[in-house]
Amino acid sequence: METLLESIDSPADVKRLNYAQMAKLAEEIRAFLIQTLSKTGGHLGPNLGVVELTLALHSVFDTPTDKILFDVSHQAYVHKILTGRRDRFATIRQPGGLNGFMLRTESEHDCYGAGHAGTALSAALGMAVARDLAGGNEHVVAVAGDAAFTNGISFEALNNIAEQTKRLIVVLNDNEWSIDRNVGAIARYFHRVVTNEHYQHLHESAKRLIERFGGKTAVKVVRRAEEAAKSMLWPSMMFEEFGLEYFGPLDGHNIPLLVETFKFLKGQDHPVLLHILTQKGRGFQPALDGQKKFHGLGPYDPETGKTAPSGLPTYAEVFATTLAELAKHDERIVAITAAMPNGTGLDLFRPHHPKRYFDVGIAEEHAVVFAAGMATRGYRPVCAIYSTFLQRAFDPVVHDVCLQKLPVLFCMDRAGLSGDDGPTHHGLFDIAYLRGIPEIVLMAPKDEDELANMMKTALEIPGPSAIRYPRGVVAGVTRKASPETIPIGKAEVLSDGSDVAILGLGPMIALAQELGARLERDGYSAAVINPRFVKPLDRELLANYARRVAAFVTFEDHVKMGGFGTAVMEALKEISLAELGREVPVVRIAWPDQFIEHGKVDALRARYGLTADAAEAQVLPLLARRQRPTLVAS
Repeated sequence: METLLESIDSPADVKRLNYAQMAKLAEEIRAFLIQTLSKTGGHLGPNLGVVELTLALHSVFDTPTDKILFDVSHQAYVHKILTGRRDRFATIRQPGGLNGFMLRTESEHDCYGAGHAGTALSAALGMAVARDLAGGNEHVVAVAGDAAFTNGISFEALNNIAEQTKRLIVVLNDNEWSIDRNVGAIARYFHRVVTNEHYQHLHESAKRLIERFGGKTAVKVVRRAEEAAKSMLWPSMMFEEFGLEYFGPLDGHNIPLLVETFKFLKGQDHPVLLHILTQKGRGFQPALDGQKKFHGLGPYDPETGKTAPSGLPTYAEVFATTLAELAKHDERIVAITAAMPNGTGLDLFRPHHPKRYFDVGIAEEHAVVFAAGMATRGYRPVCAIYSTFLQRAFDPVVHDVCLQKLPVLFCMDRAGLSGDDGPTHHGLFDIAYLRGIPEIVLMAPKDEDELANMMKTALEIPGPSAIRYPRGVVAGVTRKASPETIPIGKAEVLSDGSDVAILGLGPMIALAQELGARLERDGYSAAVINPRFVKPLDRELLANYARRVAAFVTFEDHVKMGGFGTAVMEALKEISLAELGREVPVVRIAWPDQFIEHGKVDALRARYGLTADAAEAQVLPLLARRQRPTLVAS
């Protein structure tokens, strides 16, 4: 027997359903999400929380003509299912499959792609103003979680909405969480609103109003009660000061109330904000019990929610435990995260040093300037921010930290390919955007022991520094009892050689060692070098090998343009012109000048030539001019 879900191939099919059928469809969608994502992994918790909201949106609005934007868009799985992608949903976040975020090239129903928070209101306003200029009449709806309002971009948009358009619908999806529980004054403000006893009464009565009076009358009754409650809660609601008429908060799982409210809001001739309350992880007890874990995860047991143990710790865990240990001996050390305590590992630091732990919300620019301010007063701030998110704070890194030579340490998790999360989350640009900044020291550890050493080293540097390290588990080496400092700008020679010098940055040292072993078997003398520093480079070492070898090879988990290999090439050109009178060729193994899709790391590396095979094919012709020694069979 066909389920309701199997009959949904487009939003038009949703519009034909009555409320009882929509409630049944919501149950089927939740079961479908739980079963499917148990095999692929993904953002389960956020999507379980927006099932009724997404059904109501597609029941009332007409995509792709009407535009629905999801802030961050990791909670757009239900939207994908309802817009003709149900049959492909099992491919989500898999190679060649659906993207885990909205993607304009994937569907006409995805009007705006996003993977970072705080963009929906600005983009929606841009669409609304473009509509107004063109004389259109389509609706624009921006769905943003409460965490998005800790992001400055959202407030920059709020400051302009009422001035620039007469029709825009903002949905505040309030579930008290981003990845971790939301923090700060905005979160406390929302909590005061939703726990007000007058609003609690509205929640209890909303369903009865719908059943007794019908949709439009119920909305009017709720609206009158809101006015009375608001006057007791706050002299003037924050959003109405920005010029948006405020509605809510309403039960975000009450389909009839949501549908009737959206029908009402469609007719308003001024910007409006609908505040709804949803439950992240609704319908799956393990997700309710483990909010942080089920925000985004790999495969799990669909019955128990249990995941397979990884065995080894992650780089994030090593970073956090090392920082906690270092902070025991240095009271100046403080840790800062931008709403990512779980992802960066700082939730392991917080219990040991709660007064020196700061979560500033989804506000990377503020995090960096905040760190700069603390550094001026003698503290040693450590900003733990994903490589892809630190991009948002580039200007403060330059002007507020590096220009003032302040000792802030940036620990960049997810540096390199981020696999299934795709191009919005790949950390492939940090070397290019940091190495051109004066004063900064930029490092990349080959393993977890070296990460700890680099952290100790960085916290003794009198100026700014940054460490980039990958997502996932560590190399599994034996760690020293206590971290040791590393000489600034000095590489580590793992094996010497005279024909070719192979430099593997960070964990890419494994590929450098593989290439070195292959060339040694072919009779070439290969030096394998752990560069450790992108800036400053070990120019003395480069000059030494430039006099001896026929070629250099560099491996890096970063784009080729402006990356580590480019830095080596630039330095060798200066050295060659000054000392050798010839240029030594450099084979650069790195990501091409394009955005890389989501997929498994090893498969993507093979596709784009980040392999020992590809490096060997490029370097052998450069070595062929050298006479190879005769190999004697043993």
